[in-house]
Amino acid sequence: MALKKYAIAIAIIVGIMTLSQCTKILGEFHGAGHHEGGEDDLISQGKHTFRDDTFGDEDFWSGLLHIDKAIAGTANGGFGNGVSPKTALAVGLKVDAEAIPADVVAGIKAGTVNLDDPAVTLALLKLNAVVGVKGNFDAAGKMKSIGITCAVCHSNVDNSFAPGIGKRLDGWPNRDLNVGAIVSLTDNAKPVADMLHVDEPTLRTILGLWGPGKFAAVLFMDGKALRPDGKVAANLIPAAFGLKNVSLTTYTGWGDIKYWNAFVGNLEMHGKGNFSDPRLNDPVKYPIAVENNSFNVINSPDLISSKLDGLRAYQFSIGAPKPPAGSYDRYAAERGKTLFFNKARCATCHQPLLYANANTILHTAAEIGIDDFESMRSPTGKYRTTPLAGLFARAKGGFYHDGRFADLPAVVDHYNDFMSLNLSIKQKSDLIEYLKSL
Repeated sequence: MALKKYAIAIAIIVGIMTLSQCTKILGEFHGAGHHEGGEDDLISQGKHTFRDDTFGDEDFWSGLLHIDKAIAGTANGGFGNGVSPKTALAVGLKVDAEAIPADVVAGIKAGTVNLDDPAVTLALLKLNAVVGVKGNFDAAGKMKSIGITCAVCHSNVDNSFAPGIGKRLDGWPNRDLNVGAIVSLTDNAKPVADMLHVDEPTLRTILGLWGPGKFAAVLFMDGKALRPDGKVAANLIPAAFGLKNVSLTTYTGWGDIKYWNAFVGNLEMHGKGNFSDPRLNDPVKYPIAVENNSFNVINSPDLISSKLDGLRAYQFSIGAPKPPAGSYDRYAAERGKTLFFNKARCATCHQPLLYANANTILHTAAEIGIDDFESMRSPTGKYRTTPLAGLFARAKGGFYHDGRFADLPAVVDHYNDFMSLNLSIKQKSDLIEYLKSL
């Protein structure tokens, strides 16, 4: 209490902060490690982790891949043309409009801020305005390194300022993010190519095939870049909202959200933590994981494990978004709901209470009428029943793990044929309206 009174008094005397600003900063101070307990406190920690914690992954993204230098460009001490704001937006990076000062906002609107200049990207990174990308700068203002956070893939913006620029939408999958294109900025692809036992041109070709909104997490475990049919083996970036009471949080049921956050933080973001999963110690199924000791990662200090409970609490606090008003026909949706729970038989799998039991939400490929390539890459050998809330917010890029069904009509047609439902055109339309209402 004495600290709080002292800080507020100084702020008021100096005149550089309002009382509310000072209180906010004190809250962030306490949120950085001075906690008195409670669920709200844990959620606050998790929010900070989700948005701002790189887990020490700068050694990979900057130290190994030199992505910081690629962003800066030759004119700013890096290499190549650099990454302008227009280019960053084009590869799906998002900008937090609330982090941009009023004068910069005015300049963007007036056209006096050059969005083709990589120096402007560096300025946005200094403001912590690029969602999920953290720039680290020295005293002279030169960028030393960059890292990524959970938010780079699992946050979007509402486009309220301009396409790709707006208020944050945490938990929404960034289906515009072209991870492959971003990784391809590196001038040092050889270490990654060597890990996968391919040459650099092949690696860059594969990265180019991922496209917007997709990432191949298991590639770095089993080395399988392509499906048997020759298509790229990459999956859609999933949502991180509506996960409370969902026991298995990946398309093929690898584990709960705490497990998967540890998996991604260590093995995909390349943060510095501790991680163990004996299932990955399988030289036949996961040769790349075995070669790189991915089944037993140890770092000191461990920058990840202590943050997993808070991260889970924050993700659990993010409810699924409601569809926009007028985005579906309410009366048709009511009819579709009846079909969902009856003739269409959707509820035989999509029962919210069943999410608590892993045995009831995992299905073989044969049970859902698709191939088993992706399911057999997982330890379960099955596909998980996907939660349906907030479908509209993850419709971009298609449905199912790999986006194989372009839209909801394609999904309904698949099950109508596979399960011989004999739905009429009108019934299919009503069912789609119900799905759009979720």
